[in-house]
Amino acid sequence: MLFLPPQSAAPSVPVPLFVEHGPEALGSVLTTCGTTAKEYILEVNGGGLALADFDGDSDLDLVVVDGSTIERVTKGETGFPPRLFLNDGHGKFAQAGEKWAMTGGKWGMGAAVGDVDDDGWLDLVVTQWGPTRLFLNQKGAGFVEATATAGFVGEDWGTSAAFLDYDRDGKLDLAVVNYLDFVIGKVAPPGGGCSWKGFPVMCGPEGLQGEHDRLYHNLGAGKFADATAAAKMRVEEPGYGLGAMPLDYDGDGDIDLFVGNDSTPNFLWENQGDGTFKEVAFLRGCSHDSNGREQAAMGIGCADLDGDGREDLMVSTFSGENNSLFLSRRDKLFRESSFAAGFGGASMPFLGWGTALVDLDLDGDLDSFVFNGHVYPQADNAGTDTSYAQVDQFYENVGKGKFAMRPLSDGKPRVSRAAVSGDLDGDGDVDLVAIQMNADVRVLLNTTRERLPKEKTHWLAVELRAKGANKFALGAHVRAEWEGGVRGAEVRTSGGFQCGIQPRVHFGLGAAATVKKLLVRWPSGKEQTLADVAVDRLLVIEESTP
Repeated sequence: MLFLPPQSAAPSVPVPLFVEHGPEALGSVLTTCGTTAKEYILEVNGGGLALADFDGDSDLDLVVVDGSTIERVTKGETGFPPRLFLNDGHGKFAQAGEKWAMTGGKWGMGAAVGDVDDDGWLDLVVTQWGPTRLFLNQKGAGFVEATATAGFVGEDWGTSAAFLDYDRDGKLDLAVVNYLDFVIGKVAPPGGGCSWKGFPVMCGPEGLQGEHDRLYHNLGAGKFADATAAAKMRVEEPGYGLGAMPLDYDGDGDIDLFVGNDSTPNFLWENQGDGTFKEVAFLRGCSHDSNGREQAAMGIGCADLDGDGREDLMVSTFSGENNSLFLSRRDKLFRESSFAAGFGGASMPFLGWGTALVDLDLDGDLDSFVFNGHVYPQADNAGTDTSYAQVDQFYENVGKGKFAMRPLSDGKPRVSRAAVSGDLDGDGDVDLVAIQMNADVRVLLNTTRERLPKEKTHWLAVELRAKGANKFALGAHVRAEWEGGVRGAEVRTSGGFQCGIQPRVHFGLGAAATVKKLLVRWPSGKEQTLADVAVDRLLVIEESTP
């Protein structure tokens, strides 16, 4: 934990771990999601982010997915376009040139990142209220939209999406999580009888029809087929889907999918290994909170939090509910442990969105962040026990399965939504980017490497390059062992809520100047071991020939 040097006998004051750096790093980049009055639920979720290397120079570029307004839609106008901002390698961004330009769709929501056509370059999927969109990367020279030929069907309200190779054929398939059936004119207008804590508010999601999620099978060459029915990935009553997270929860070598639902039970789609899935969230203990109640799940963090080799889940939720921490057990069950860990009580007044499980202070264990902001502007009224703008939260891992809430940045309340993590400036600690509702995109730089001695904040980032298909090795597992610590991590590109991330795993190592052993389990099932690995760098590992 970071503290200011004592100036007197007064108690030490915790120093915020992050510094707001948006104006310097990005300038004023605004996003729009309806009006500030938030009269319809369509105006609530905000846009999405992708933080990945699109131009092949190893630093992380930024895609900002923008939205629209009810007025623009009713006039037949397109929404605001997604935008790519290229990183100069030092954490400063400039909008990319014309070859990277993307047109506006209907109403943008989220982003997903993956090498769709297996050419070694990361492509982009944009979800929206409307057809899912595909932008193919032209080997680092620009995007070309391929939505018309991609094979995505329907005009659902897509929120989060996740790439995963569910059938292990080497091609990345796509899961798209859908929210609800929204039709202008068929949803009750403001003042249409919906209330919250005695105040009239916009209607939904309860009372509206949820939409089934979709699974698309990759046919190659940027083309997909709807495999939802064939994969048995359909339930009788769809949830209100907001978050998507692929993980091998049962350790059997194939990829499962966790879906966070709003005001309906979460889904855990267990991969059966034959091209089909089975929904097992209730059986495995991650569908409800510890009291058996449905929650309003928003963002999802996923990592091996307790070092037992199995992936755990952290879910951000609505105000008045606790953020849930589902710890995996050896019997393939999850135990909701938020209050025992310190997540529960501290999160109750807040409505959480973007989150992750990541080592923010480079001490060798995993911390968490949550970006908060209410859905109802009416939350500022007296008697609600909450507020519309809310502070961010940094949950520091203090050991023995416990977390303490610390300041994340300047403590100013904001109405935040999607958030994504990655090392923007190449200094080894993990920075953050976050969407604000109808305001500037936030860039938060981590100060760990500046404030603490370098010899106590070692780190290692790892990217994989597989032979053959699935070149970025999504679904692979990397295990690092160092003096005083061990941790495993799965390679994925899902950022928790409407976000995509670089297929890169990041280890904080504390004072360890060497990783004694690095074990890679490739999607092919092969294992590869490196010994005495130098740290404080990005290491790219190519799959070896047996």
